[in-house]
Amino acid sequence: MRVHLRVWRQPAAHAPGGFEEYDLDDVSPDMSFLEMLDILNEQLVAEGREPVAFDHDCREGICGSCGMMINGQAHGPERGTATCQLHMRKFDDGAHIVIEPWRAAAFTVIKDLSVDRGALDRIIQAGGYITAPTGSAPEANSLPVPKEVADASMDAAACIQCGACVAACPNGAAHLFTAAKVAHLNLLPQGQPERFTRVQAMVDEMERWFGSCTMHGECEAACPKEISIDFIALMNRDYVKAQFKNRRLIAQSA
Repeated sequence: MRVHLRVWRQPAAHAPGGFEEYDLDDVSPDMSFLEMLDILNEQLVAEGREPVAFDHDCREGICGSCGMMINGQAHGPERGTATCQLHMRKFDDGAHIVIEPWRAAAFTVIKDLSVDRGALDRIIQAGGYITAPTGSAPEANSLPVPKEVADASMDAAACIQCGACVAACPNGAAHLFTAAKVAHLNLLPQGQPERFTRVQAMVDEMERWFGSCTMHGECEAACPKEISIDFIALMNRDYVKAQFKNRRLIAQSA
């Protein structure tokens, strides 16, 4: 198959950028989208031109680094799929494909399709940990976890930190990401000691970098792991509770 690509090229964060157009012939429908970009880069290098910079690592839908906007959609036209898992058979022969980096104020362009998603790391650093007492290993069944709670925690933990939810949100909000990272710890017994300090610290850090959530729902639609926006409601509930509980703890320690 043949495709026409319109790719965003930008040499650095503060340098001007623009679209460049390329044609590729003999693209296999069984190629992944990233393999197609590899072919493009091989062609550019053979012509003595600068290859397109883009993020990738595992190429198995696990690491979350492959994010890009494809024809205006985060990760492309197939729902529940990261860019690395998107195959060229999802496009028609002769398709025109526009490829851009994540468009969000918190994600500055490093080069071409590669962006800095360090703001997501800072949210995790604010509270994404638990207290683990040292000593001998606890009995495996000493902390029983109901199956529905374990399942919900695992659903939240499926987040791969790709940033698609932010890129798809018209407000540039990171509530789905933050809610998933909060919930997968807050739902479990091991996460209870920091439950309310965690949610307040992570939400406060999130609000330094990202926009406000108005429940448009684009985040859930763009998420390659199809994480539910129900977790945002759980986070908001805990955040409201944290305002009272944390204030009481501060007053008691004063």
